[in-house]
Amino acid sequence: MKASVSAAFWQGKKVFLTGHTGFKGSWLALWLQGMGAKVKGFALAPPTSPSLFEQAQVERGMHASQIGDIRDLAAITESMTAFDPDILIHMAAQPLVRLSYREPVETYATNVMGTIHVLEAARQCPSLRAIVNVTTDKCYENQEWEWGYRENEPMGGHDPYSNSKGCVELITSAYRNSFFNTEHAAAIASARAGNVIGGGDWADDRLIPDILRAVAQGEPVVVRNPKATRPWQHVLEPLSGYLVLAQQLSEHGHAVAQGWNFGPRDEDARSVEWILDHMVQAWGDGARWRLDNDPQPHEARYLKLDISKARTHLKWEPTWNLETTLTHIVNWHRAWLQGADMHTRCVDEISSYMAAMASGA
Repeated sequence: MKASVSAAFWQGKKVFLTGHTGFKGSWLALWLQGMGAKVKGFALAPPTSPSLFEQAQVERGMHASQIGDIRDLAAITESMTAFDPDILIHMAAQPLVRLSYREPVETYATNVMGTIHVLEAARQCPSLRAIVNVTTDKCYENQEWEWGYRENEPMGGHDPYSNSKGCVELITSAYRNSFFNTEHAAAIASARAGNVIGGGDWADDRLIPDILRAVAQGEPVVVRNPKATRPWQHVLEPLSGYLVLAQQLSEHGHAVAQGWNFGPRDEDARSVEWILDHMVQAWGDGARWRLDNDPQPHEARYLKLDISKARTHLKWEPTWNLETTLTHIVNWHRAWLQGADMHTRCVDEISSYMAAMASGA
């Protein structure tokens, strides 16, 4: 039977969520709130303007939303220990490849030392049972293979962002073996997702936000690498994986304290060009794209994830295909442009996803 996210499990759970002001973090905070979890967030101020955090009024239903920096060990320790959570989901990060070329020191400081600070704080929380440390599909040493990477492949990363996340995987393993290794210690797992897309992402240098900004202004989408292939997935897909993983960690402990891939089905690992063609067609109104011929920093051309392990052992698998995902994104963004209540829109989208997940649709 396919796994589902259990609202009954999350009801009343104390969840400490880092990165809750970001795109993925905002969606997850809304999802947790809707299931009755007591959520405390710790993150920098929203990274974009507009931001999903503000547009969907994410803070409204949280137990607490603290603006802070995971590079500050004292601050993250005080915040987490005061809350003493049942579950920790660590998502705070510098998440952009191209920005990591411009700001490598900040990228490593946030992603590597920031993670160490979060895990050090977690060691001081007696009620903590489960830790989900979110990394990325780019943590693997990329060989430009046409098949998906499995969880036991070597860590690597060409650019500072990808490499920092490979480092985070090694840190997670070291802390698991050194500190979270007794019967009564929290069980810690890492989660590696694909290229996450969805409504409410306004980040720079990401394909879907770049497309939506351009078409809304009637301009062509300028693309630097149309042949690159990525494991695209709606933001709710990996978030459902994180939630299922946290449930399993809480119930089965160290037996599932490992690294896990949460990616799309093989057929949804598509090229940038495919995404562009489908997005401009769905938008209509003369939307179009063109190639950027300027020199660009290195980015992997081919990247897929093998999700056999999650499918077999966690009973998790994708719910929405890529066509469904792109339709949701276009409809979400049109609703935002028309001034809709985006809190309600997001809650309804989460409910729709949960219903499809539970039914196996």
